[in-house]
Amino acid sequence: MDFVKDKVDLLKNRFPDKPIVLAEVGWPSEGCTRYDAVASASNEALFLRRFLYLAEQENYVYYLMEAFDQPWKRRIEGEVGAYWGIYNVEREPKFPFHEPIVRIPEWPLLASISVTFGVILLSLLFITNHSVNTEGKTFLAIIVYGLVTLVSLLIYDYTNQYLTFSGMIVGIIMLIFMTGIITMILSEAHEWIEAHWISHRRRTYKIEPSRTERFPMVSIHVPLYNEPPEMVIETLNALSRLQYPNFEVCVVDNNTSDENIWKPVENHCLILGQRFNFYHVNPLAGFKAGALNYALQHTSADAEILAYIDSDYIVDPSWLKDLVPAFNNNKVSIVQAPQDYRDADQSVFKAMCYAEYCGFFHIGMITRNDRNAIIQHGTMTMVRRSTMEKLGGWAEWCITEDAELGLRVFEHGLEACYVPRSYGKGLIPDTFIDYKKQRYRWVYGAVQILKNHTRKLFIPGGSKLSAGQRYHFIAGWLPWFAESLNLLFVIFSILWSVAMIYFPETIDSPSIVFSLLPITFFVFKLLKLIHLYRKRIGASVTQIVATVVAGLSLSHTIGLAMIHGLLTKNQPFIRTPKQAKPYEFLTVFGSAKEEFLIFIALGLSIFTLATTQVIVSPDYKLWLVLLSVQSLPYAATVITSLISAFPVRTGVLEANIQKSKVLIAQSGE
Repeated sequence: MDFVKDKVDLLKNRFPDKPIVLAEVGWPSEGCTRYDAVASASNEALFLRRFLYLAEQENYVYYLMEAFDQPWKRRIEGEVGAYWGIYNVEREPKFPFHEPIVRIPEWPLLASISVTFGVILLSLLFITNHSVNTEGKTFLAIIVYGLVTLVSLLIYDYTNQYLTFSGMIVGIIMLIFMTGIITMILSEAHEWIEAHWISHRRRTYKIEPSRTERFPMVSIHVPLYNEPPEMVIETLNALSRLQYPNFEVCVVDNNTSDENIWKPVENHCLILGQRFNFYHVNPLAGFKAGALNYALQHTSADAEILAYIDSDYIVDPSWLKDLVPAFNNNKVSIVQAPQDYRDADQSVFKAMCYAEYCGFFHIGMITRNDRNAIIQHGTMTMVRRSTMEKLGGWAEWCITEDAELGLRVFEHGLEACYVPRSYGKGLIPDTFIDYKKQRYRWVYGAVQILKNHTRKLFIPGGSKLSAGQRYHFIAGWLPWFAESLNLLFVIFSILWSVAMIYFPETIDSPSIVFSLLPITFFVFKLLKLIHLYRKRIGASVTQIVATVVAGLSLSHTIGLAMIHGLLTKNQPFIRTPKQAKPYEFLTVFGSAKEEFLIFIALGLSIFTLATTQVIVSPDYKLWLVLLSVQSLPYAATVITSLISAFPVRTGVLEANIQKSKVLIAQSGE
């Protein structure tokens, strides 16, 4: 009102003898916010009442802009052009002319809907969470009610707009997008409370000295392909020192053509004695799974338990002695110890990888074990032989045959036991490209499993999977699906930003939901990681930063692997080479060229939008924030790629790693 009065007074002073007519004056009920001007029906009503009072006091001649909404105007004025009317297109008033103004007249209905859906969601989440304490349940309730309230308001706001056919399509896409983000936030919140706000663990294994004279025969299988012989020999020497009286070792080298690589291993098995059996098979189909199935066929007839390690692992002498007794429980078919690594202090890059791995093995796997839903990983694992034969061996069609076998075990109603204590240490990938390829294989294999086990995972009664097992397997893969959707959303964001740059008069920044929810999810996931790494692993600030950067650097790779997995049927097994030479500094960009180009595209979009826009709105600023958040994983990829070229030791990270290892060991015990 002050602005209107100042301009009219200015005209009166300059042209005192001229009549003045306010030809257009008004306020829109929808559209993008401009500076501090918020377009809403309640603000339109406030403006109208205050202006009419002012006009009467000052004796203005005026035309209100306008009588009726005109949706066609959005083609030339943008979204706001459709909403200047006092009446909508149905000739109905948009707000009461005399009664008190209520910003959301339907708020009692929206509140009832929010409460109802909140109760339903909380009931579903609480029904299997009896061990979660009051603080955890309170935290989850705050998250749930906050989300359902936000969703109710967003849907209410969207349904009050004039929807064209294209607008309806956008609305459906927005609803799907919003549902996905909310599902992810709830899944992350659920994992958060189960990892931290837990009164007691449901399933634990206490390591005790064996009280029986019986030591069942264990057959240890070590698959090889083109592995450095010195490394494999070190692995076999560690196996020879096992403090267990009854075991054999089957070493299967599949398809290594160079005799200078596999022959030294064969000779060393002869030196180690009759327990060590070496098989060189060329050709052998089925990749790693084929080698493991070959070892199963040549296992000693009296072996009751099968144990598996990768060729780079040095095992603790007490591995079998401590964990074989877990099979005294006839329901247990798998006993799994975590993967661990012995070279994390060799470089900053490997320290970052080690920090990123810790979250899965010392937070996620412990939570999953409570519901008998661990992911079996192919090293440091033991399987009951009768179970393996009943299931028909390893799946040679899947490049993550270990996780696939674990799921089949659960589908038959059998149990797995996870012991969060390190009994063996291997080698971290030496180069960033190998780190990416390893994660690509894990993700692509997960899609293979999902496609081949869809009916058993999603249809009740399709298998003996419990509700908790179904939840963990589906929820565990959801973040990877989110990365694939995020990759598509990044492409959409760049294209939309280009349209905003070239057509600023008609293309506004997208609806606030497209910016607010992804930013909320990113911040929520970041806070969860920081909290759990501090409380559950005892990680330092340096390690947390390393974890975040390393994890973000894999986002693009995960998204691509998911999309490729959905669109293709099979890809060859991607082996992670051991003791590879680090890349030269000038060639490291080759391992991150796609991410670097996308980072440049996002950066140019942010710079151009920030420097060319005349009218700045909160929606517009939030869109710039979203573009900045989207650029972080791509920046992290470039940074991690550069760091991988520097095999420099770092005393700070090394000390932090040793501290965390002690805390993890204490937690496991």
